[in-house]
Amino acid sequence: MDAPMTRLLVDGMNLLGTRPDGWWRDRPGSIARLAAELDRLAAAGDEVCVVFDGAPVPLPALERADVRFASRRGRNAADDDIAAKAASDRDPASLVVVTSDAALAERVRAAGAGVQGAGSFRRRLDAER
Repeated sequence: MDAPMTRLLVDGMNLLGTRPDGWWRDRPGSIARLAAELDRLAAAGDEVCVVFDGAPVPLPALERADVRFASRRGRNAADDDIAAKAASDRDPASLVVVTSDAALAERVRAAGAGVQGAGSFRRRLDAER
């Protein structure tokens, strides 16, 4: 029997921030690289949606990952979109939100979703390279 697919909703900027590799010097490039990593994860079988703050940036051709940019600008814009998506999800109990933001984690847990810390998820991505 196949293992169940993991449904992931990723706080993109929070995940970028787990690695102090100078991502802030090339934010568009860092977002594009992370989107490509998440696309590889999605191609391996997980359902992946990632939400980033800020204006959309050019991305590589992606096959499976759903990459979104916050629907508005300002404080907690992506967090609000992530919380709304978790709250409206057809099956929030099967959804895992990747974030280390305590306030966002509280909001998505209230909607019935699970939470995985961004640091442990980053280690998973690194191990799957």
